[in-house]
Amino acid sequence: MGERNIHLDDMLATLGSSVRECLTIIDKHGVATVFVVDESGRLAGVVGEREIRKALVGGAELDDAVAAFVDPPTATSTPRDGRAEVLDVMRALRVGEVPIVDGEGRIVGVHRDSEIVGSFPLENWAVVMAGGRGTRLAPLTDDIPKPMLPVAGRPILERIVLHLVGSGIRRLFLSVNYLGSLVEQYFGDGSKYGCDIEYLRETPDRPLGTGGALGLLGDLGETPAAPVLVMNGDLVTAFPVTELLAAHAESGAVATIATSTYEHQVPFGVLESRSGRLMRIVEKPRPSWPVNAGIYVVSPMLLGRVPRGEMYPITNLFEHCLSRGEAVGLWPIRDQWQDIGRPHELAQARGIGERTR
Repeated sequence: MGERNIHLDDMLATLGSSVRECLTIIDKHGVATVFVVDESGRLAGVVGEREIRKALVGGAELDDAVAAFVDPPTATSTPRDGRAEVLDVMRALRVGEVPIVDGEGRIVGVHRDSEIVGSFPLENWAVVMAGGRGTRLAPLTDDIPKPMLPVAGRPILERIVLHLVGSGIRRLFLSVNYLGSLVEQYFGDGSKYGCDIEYLRETPDRPLGTGGALGLLGDLGETPAAPVLVMNGDLVTAFPVTELLAAHAESGAVATIATSTYEHQVPFGVLESRSGRLMRIVEKPRPSWPVNAGIYVVSPMLLGRVPRGEMYPITNLFEHCLSRGEAVGLWPIRDQWQDIGRPHELAQARGIGERTR
């Protein structure tokens, strides 16, 4: 995973940089593109090795300013664009690098095949629960784990891994059980995604539930130095990881549960009364409630409370915290979120049918 040694500054030049300096960047760091910025750090354009050599054949000198050979970038992305979607664009356009440009036009990072140059690595671990059988999605899951079902050309689990890595997570644990070997073969050690992936293996006869796999972290012989992000492996979501982690840190809670919103359309006029008399008629109201989104942040000290090798819903952990008078926070997801548990939910995630949420 040597590519992670490249820094954003290694890929940048200024309008006054020479052709020679840009060729040095390309040769030294093995990049395909040099991103050229103006004096304010705004992206002015790009120049690649092919364009430089074409210019030299046409009579340009190595000491000429590169400004004359800069072209607009083939594509750009924003800090909030999902990594999976950016990689799809890169594949379609056959480009190896796409710059991340903020609202002021400054380049703040670069998407590459197996990394994001300029992203700030987080010390947080992430645990993704990917061992479910997915019986409600049979026969689609007869020969493939539910998290490996494709959405927009990629397995759900791959989209999650890319999103976490793109957000700065560098150490991931995938909890596997049903057809877990397929997951391990697909992701390997995580090097092609720019991260380290390890596996928490349940046994087919003793599934551990949504929280029990956290007990397997104790086998590592080390304790995480920062809160652990835990999430289900059947979610299609682009939630801001760093915002969730920051909210958890600021709240002082021992755990934080991400929430989505469930709405219910009442098909009748609702009558509100007092002492048997009508006070108000509310036509077809649409009440809503916060619901568990299957994404959590847990403080390292809580991991020791998870029983080893037992079925353990993660909600039991939060209820135990409440019984001890410990704070458990809630954090609302305001971005895309779709749970994949039933056929119509998979269809929605794939863009088929009407949205019901």
